[in-house]
Amino acid sequence: MRFEDRVHMYEYKLNDTDDQVVEYIMQNKELVVAKSIQHLAASLFTVPNTITRLSKKLGYDGFSQLKNSLKDELHSAAHINEDSSYYYIQKTFELIDTGRIETVAKMIHGAKHVLFFGVGDTADFCEMMVRHLRVVGKASEFSLHRHEMIHMMEQMNQQDVLLLISLSGETQQVLEMAEKAKEKGIPIVSLTHFSRNSLQKAASINLYCFAPKKMKNGYTITDRTPAMIVLQTLSQFYWDHY
Repeated sequence: MRFEDRVHMYEYKLNDTDDQVVEYIMQNKELVVAKSIQHLAASLFTVPNTITRLSKKLGYDGFSQLKNSLKDELHSAAHINEDSSYYYIQKTFELIDTGRIETVAKMIHGAKHVLFFGVGDTADFCEMMVRHLRVVGKASEFSLHRHEMIHMMEQMNQQDVLLLISLSGETQQVLEMAEKAKEKGIPIVSLTHFSRNSLQKAASINLYCFAPKKMKNGYTITDRTPAMIVLQTLSQFYWDHY
């Protein structure tokens, strides 16, 4: 996973000092890969432990792995085909955070009401997840219709969970449900493409896949395999533990 992607993924863990270090690294990658941790800390008027803690917050073993990863990024950037299904799937596996999958599974297990919503092709994923939970006796619901969704949400509270799927994170019908859920204090789990988007901001916890929007002859041909991978991972975790 690229450094910038890790920063996006784990930004909820970062403090102001971390943000300053991150900004320096992003603007000076070539210099950072040539520096020791002591020299980097001195350049930032901080101490090596700060750099080490940041590295671990971003999912690296330590600064050495961070630096080696930056080297790989710089050397391989020109050779990566970023418009292939293989790349999308590889990126999605990198974005799967086991801790978040576990948290979402616990939320589902503890909730009295579990409700899924998506529109268009993503509605099929909602129906699939209801079937997956039914396998182990966990009741859940989804609906294609706005008024039915609103009615079901009226029966929900802070002990329940709403899972919203929108690859763009900007689908208006989905954002409407997110807003109504926030008004009632219902926890929201989102699944979106790995980007900064409105649904991500509204959710209590975010799951990501790598599925950038693609169009051809006026039709959406976005690869939805990455979303399936994340949902299958969540289902498998739930089956294994509950």
